[in-house]
Amino acid sequence: MTLYYTLVFFLLVLEMALFMLLLIPLPFTAKRKVFTFISENPIISKVMHWLRITFIFILILFIDSVNRVYRVQLEVMAASEQTSKGPAVLGHERLEVQARKFYSQRNMYLCGFTLFLSLILNRMYHMILDNMHLEDKVKAFESNKTYKEGKSSEVAELQKKLAQKETDLETLKKQSEGLHKSYNELGDKIAASEGGDSEAKKAK
Repeated sequence: MTLYYTLVFFLLVLEMALFMLLLIPLPFTAKRKVFTFISENPIISKVMHWLRITFIFILILFIDSVNRVYRVQLEVMAASEQTSKGPAVLGHERLEVQARKFYSQRNMYLCGFTLFLSLILNRMYHMILDNMHLEDKVKAFESNKTYKEGKSSEVAELQKKLAQKETDLETLKKQSEGLHKSYNELGDKIAASEGGDSEAKKAK
């Protein structure tokens, strides 16, 4: 393994160790101290900047390894076609092609997993920071007495408005019942008067 792929391997091991450290359950105060130290320390910010540049080079290595895998695969296919059409390929040549294929695939997987794990670590770090900020906001709201008093006064005011609406609704129901009753009485009177008029006309 060349020097730069050895460095990529050590970076992958470091990322795995950091990922396991992030999965360790810690108390909220200890976690907040650790993450505030990481986010506010200037040395760590410089290291993160150089790591981003390193990941750009790893991306270039990943693209190069994918290209090499493709070329070696073409060579393997060409060698298999030659064995089917002509004389067999020598054993050491076939071993050399298989070794190149193995190394190119190993480099591709190494760079790919390193890049993928770096994305996961970055996203997980930001999610933990967001979660900590939300927990701080919740604790601030819970400890704020004026917020509680304002909330209780607002709830009381809303309850008064609701009670007023319920009384208005009850009065509207009573008014509608009275109007319905008076309408029925008026209809009965009109029907009775029309019936009396028709009987008087028949009598005449």
